[in-house]
Amino acid sequence: MTMKHVKLVGIGLALIIVVVLILQNTQQVETRILFATIEMPRAVLLFITAALGFAAGLLMALRRPQKPRD
Repeated sequence: MTMKHVKLVGIGLALIIVVVLILQNTQQVETRILFATIEMPRAVLLFITAALGFAAGLLMALRRPQKPRD
């Protein structure tokens, strides 16, 4: 198994875990963001948090200088 396959399997497992966690948490919660209080299902909050984390990781990966290939 190559490193590319290992990464794909890891990403797939992480995605499955995130989806299961989101689907299991559907109750309403109050979230305070600075001075605003927002009421939303916990699943939406988890999805937003996961999406922001993914975007931050993607930006950091794109920002990293590429290694020269031999």
